[in-house]
Amino acid sequence: MKLFVELPTWMGDAVMATPALERIVAAYPDVKITFFGSYVSTQLFLSHPNVETVVVDNSRKGSNRYFWLYRFANEAGGFDAALSFRSSVASRFLFWFLKAEKKCVYRKAKGIVQHQVVRYSRFVERCFGWKSEEPGKLKLYLPQDTLTKSAEKKYVGINPGASYGSAKRWYPEKFAEVATALSKAYDIVIFGGPGEADIAADIEAGLKKAGVANYENLAGKTSVPELMKKIASLDLFITGDSGPMHVAAAFGVPTVALFGSTKDAETSQWKNPKGMIVKKEMACAPCMKRTCPLGHHECMTRIDANDVLEAVKTIGH
Repeated sequence: MKLFVELPTWMGDAVMATPALERIVAAYPDVKITFFGSYVSTQLFLSHPNVETVVVDNSRKGSNRYFWLYRFANEAGGFDAALSFRSSVASRFLFWFLKAEKKCVYRKAKGIVQHQVVRYSRFVERCFGWKSEEPGKLKLYLPQDTLTKSAEKKYVGINPGASYGSAKRWYPEKFAEVATALSKAYDIVIFGGPGEADIAADIEAGLKKAGVANYENLAGKTSVPELMKKIASLDLFITGDSGPMHVAAAFGVPTVALFGSTKDAETSQWKNPKGMIVKKEMACAPCMKRTCPLGHHECMTRIDANDVLEAVKTIGH
């Protein structure tokens, strides 16, 4: 079977779509998949065993987005099935012209509290007419023989960023306080995208001030496959609600995740036996806003370093 898959735009959403994709692979082991989507999302699937082609959606770069999509649809060839995990107008436009015997486009469920993994899995089940079942674990693939863990050193990853907006972010001085407390047992690895280099630099400054030297700042310095490999090799991960949080879950990395403005019932780590959430119950949270609408950001300011360190102890680290 030839399958076309338009991936979710965000890294975390793309990772949460993997149980649904793996169910398709289980039903059609020889399926050849064309992955289409944002640069970040498509890079997650470069080593998928069923990948045939990876295409980055560059339609936003030109002056006429829809002409780009129309031309791509006509040049892409034919497919047995095409699935879009996006619900945008542009996705529906693309699928109108795409040549496929079966076409299914995701629709957002409003007013229902349900984990995003389940939503994506139900979408695929409806598309193929399958009975509903419990989604499996998140699944990402690394190139063979690339994952090595040090037998001598232990590593903790610090991931302060969240590209959705500042409301999801904890504070660099608090991340630095946690990293400093853990630095005797772990070497520190600071993560972040190019847009998060400043907050990573603030954490680095806090570590230097505390006299911590056993750290590495990788913010803005890794490709997506390199990020996956680095996270998979960690012994512990401290993170906000973010794409890398879901990457860690896919590799079963012990994780402490901080939640404030977003719904952990919908976007928490899926089936990570050593994943733990730290959050403060508040009447205004989760607000699902990019920035705090009340201006106080207490869902994050009220979380202190000891809350995170106690969670680290709880998961056995």
